[in-house]
Amino acid sequence: MNRHQFIKHLENHDCKLHRHGSKHDIYINTINKLGISTVPRHVQINPNTARKICKDLLIPVFP
Repeated sequence: MNRHQFIKHLENHDCKLHRHGSKHDIYINTINKLGISTVPRHVQINPNTARKICKDLLIPVFP
C-alpha cells in the first residue's frame, strides 16, 4: 500500500503529525488524544502494519 494514500486516510480521520522521528513519524488522534502511533517512512507500507496503526489510532481500518 502506498504511504501517501495511507497518510491521507489518517488525516481524513483527524489524525495529525505530532513529530518526526529518525525513521518514523509519530501521529496522534486529535479527537480523543488517546490514539498515538508511529508510521514508517517507507514508500510502501505493509497492510498488516497499516491495520495495526489504524487500531492504535482508534480509526477505521484502511481499505
